[in-house]
Amino acid sequence: MQASIVSELWPVSRNSRIAQILLALAGTCLLAISAKVQVPFWPVPMTMQTFVVLVLAIAYGPKLGFLTGALYLLEGALGLPVFATGVGAAYLLGPTGGYLFGFVIAMSVVGFLVSKGWGQTALSVMGVMLIGEIIIFSLGVGWLSGAVGFSKAISLGLAPFLLAEAFKVVLAVVTVPLVWRALKR
Repeated sequence: MQASIVSELWPVSRNSRIAQILLALAGTCLLAISAKVQVPFWPVPMTMQTFVVLVLAIAYGPKLGFLTGALYLLEGALGLPVFATGVGAAYLLGPTGGYLFGFVIAMSVVGFLVSKGWGQTALSVMGVMLIGEIIIFSLGVGWLSGAVGFSKAISLGLAPFLLAEAFKVVLAVVTVPLVWRALKR
């Protein structure tokens, strides 16, 4: 199994439950911040949440990535203001719930792929980012289509975000390999 960025930066985190809890809490804080901060973009404002979700998965690996995503959903379900606009279990089960559950699944899958050696070169970062995006948006659009129909779910829940998601993939493709190169020095 390939080491994660975090285990390379902080080797004690591999076996320390306290370190893993601290990392998961830090990750949920990053997720909450990324949900609240909007960047002016066209055709809709962009948050950096999917970027943070997938980069955390790359940095944390499958187990810690999954736990961080699950903790984030639990925090929101319990009423902490971590989601972009709503709080509580009702919000989690609302029209955008599929995207939120997609975060956890994407973090697991992307983390697993990284543990198998993906996510260090520009091409493999692009691959894991695209796989993560497909998971998040497939679950999100599928869930949303139950409320508004498939055609409307595509036009409301996917199409407006494609350009922003492409930007986030490119940003990860540029930055993540630089982090790995710095770690190898």
